Amino acid sequence: MLILAIDSSTPVAGVAIVDKEKIWAESFLNTGYTHSELLMPMIENTFKKIKLKPQEIDAIAVSRGPGSFTGLRIGMVTGKSLAQVLGKKLTSVPTLDLLAFNLWGQEGIICPILNARKNEVYTALYEMQGQELVRLSEYMAISPLALAEKLKTMEKETRFLGDGVPVYKEILQKELDSQARWVPLTHLLPRASSLGLLGLKQLEKGQEDDIYTLEPLYIRKSEAEVRWEENACRI
Repeated sequence: MLILAIDSSTPVAGVAIVDKEKIWAESFLNTGYTHSELLMPMIENTFKKIKLKPQEIDAIAVSRGPGSFTGLRIGMVTGKSLAQVLGKKLTSVPTLDLLAFNLWGQEGIICPILNARKNEVYTALYEMQGQELVRLSEYMAISPLALAEKLKTMEKETRFLGDGVPVYKEILQKELDSQARWVPLTHLLPRASSLGLLGLKQLEKGQEDDIYTLEPLYIRKSEAEVRWEENACRI
């Protein structure tokens, strides 16, 4: 099964084409340009590089969030539109799951953190159990200090990754000391190839999303929604 993976849930834009045996192609851009400018050209170029036609893929995988509200919408609309036009299956993977997959096989707690602003991170906790990467917690929006307190009670080495690391590394290091571990740049950010491989696993289990009902996983409300509710309460 050949999968087109599209990730735009963070400042990184990623596109990959994978199957069960190999990663055919992957594009990764962390330039600061908007995803609306980057995604479609990246998708087109990825197909051209391996001389593959879009009709030849079997399914599409998109990152579901949490992450950038705008980025998530762009990626999901792109994936849904392609799935509908090409008549292909669609599946979605939570962004924290695909980020944690970067550290598959590592010991201790795996803790992806995405910068949620407002002095919070989006996160969840993971651990290898046998040959499976298992999520131990719910998806959370939490302050770095509260996260550190939660991790202290687990008394295990914790490996951090994600775009929240450059922002909150100093705080977490101070609170957790030697319990905190930091990954190299090569593993820090989400990869579309990981998204594709996880999407493939889901599709093999029959976990397919409906293009008409699939919605991003936001965890908390956007600024626009908060302001609208505040204004509505004043009326």
